[in-house]
Amino acid sequence: MMKTNLKRTVLSLLLAGATLAPLAVGYAAEGDVPFRAAVKASADPALHDSLPEAIKKAGYIVAGTNPNTPPTTFYEADNKTLAGREIDVMSAIADRLGVAIHWKDTGGFDNIIPGLKSGRYDVALANIDANKKRFQQVDFVGYYNASKLALIARKDAALGPYTELAQLCGQTVGAGAGTSQITRLQQASDSCVSGGKPAITIPIFPDRPAGVQAVISGRVPMFFGPYEGLRYQATHVKPLALAGDINIEGTTVALALPKGSDLVKPVQAALNSLIADGSYQKILDGWDIGFGAVKTAGINEEIAK
Repeated sequence: MMKTNLKRTVLSLLLAGATLAPLAVGYAAEGDVPFRAAVKASADPALHDSLPEAIKKAGYIVAGTNPNTPPTTFYEADNKTLAGREIDVMSAIADRLGVAIHWKDTGGFDNIIPGLKSGRYDVALANIDANKKRFQQVDFVGYYNASKLALIARKDAALGPYTELAQLCGQTVGAGAGTSQITRLQQASDSCVSGGKPAITIPIFPDRPAGVQAVISGRVPMFFGPYEGLRYQATHVKPLALAGDINIEGTTVALALPKGSDLVKPVQAALNSLIADGSYQKILDGWDIGFGAVKTAGINEEIAK
């Protein structure tokens, strides 16, 4: 759950324009987080039979997420009900596998991989880029093309538009802790310096809402992150505007699972089934982010860059 007045303030700003009308609400066991899913998928008995025995016996999958901003994953205005693209996709996968899903708030992006490794979560979704460094610790099932990234700034700052990271030399650009955006900005900064240009200053914030609030308040001029989330904020928060649209080809957002998990193949098969019958595209289109749809759900080496 959100634990600071800052997060509540930012989320209340961001949720004011939410338009999706979800169809189902889920309530799990004590300690789990209620959620709202936009699509209810039918179960496939054959896919259910492919599940690990422990999951079949339990009758549910435990999923961790780091609620950040719409349309990815976030708390609704009640500050307790999860919603978003990732909630919809994973909940539909569980439906197709014929089991319930119990959602957990990881309390921060940096807690996700430790939570998977310790067995606290069966799967985690938090706009996780599938990259080779993370692949050493977890398994991936790719589900979203996240090649498009963005910069956000105050409208009155009149910054940008930037189309590549090389244009940011000498600028100050924030990013969220534990995210691949820090690595990309640092690599770009190193290139600036090696080319005789000033470095990029990179303030790191505990999460995206904190970074967005820093832009709104004028503490930092720009923040770098996923396009769909920052576009949503620029659309719904009056002081903000997109300052750039940057493509990093080959970037895939993935579901993360414990290394060697027997759940990888069933999850991949269920997701490919949802892609085939149109449920997956319906979910993304409902959040106006159908441009990021993948044609097939790859695993591990197929997507880790």
